[in-house]
Amino acid sequence: MAQVKCGISPEPMAKNTSPSLLLWLGIALVVLLADQFTKLLIVGSFQLGDSQNVTSFFNLVRVHNSGAAFSFLSSASGWQRWLFTGIGVLATGFIIYMLRSHPTQKLFCFALALVLGGAVGNVIDRLLYGHVIDFLDFHWDWLSPLFLDGHFPAFNIADSAISVGTVCLLVDELIRVKRGA
Repeated sequence: MAQVKCGISPEPMAKNTSPSLLLWLGIALVVLLADQFTKLLIVGSFQLGDSQNVTSFFNLVRVHNSGAAFSFLSSASGWQRWLFTGIGVLATGFIIYMLRSHPTQKLFCFALALVLGGAVGNVIDRLLYGHVIDFLDFHWDWLSPLFLDGHFPAFNIADSAISVGTVCLLVDELIRVKRGA
């Protein structure tokens, strides 16, 4: 058994090779900046309801969503703005806690960083405008049974990051379960 004198261990200190919280917050910041920059471009170039065809299946549009995903609760009287803002703020705190608690789980932390950047981006919209600015409009005829004229609901960079982050969280969990089996 090795003795420890004056609080110094005889074993060399293990080098910390896990990514720091700053890396994950940096990724979240890149997502946030990309989201806010693209929304500023849309607000500066489009009026509410404007649409510009880019390809046969993709348009740039300007849509305001006062609800959540797929415009859930968008027709409510305004209280949903504060509900979704509060959820975003709570999620931000929880995600930062999780990033600090699991720094060695790279895919998990990457996924959380994407979700964090997207959540903060949409919270900023709700605080500044009272709604989220969406502008990516994909449409295909095969979507017509599900969506009006085959148009998938418009979304933004923040929504994309949240979706990719969620898929990464699912993949991370599947990998973790498979390792344990």
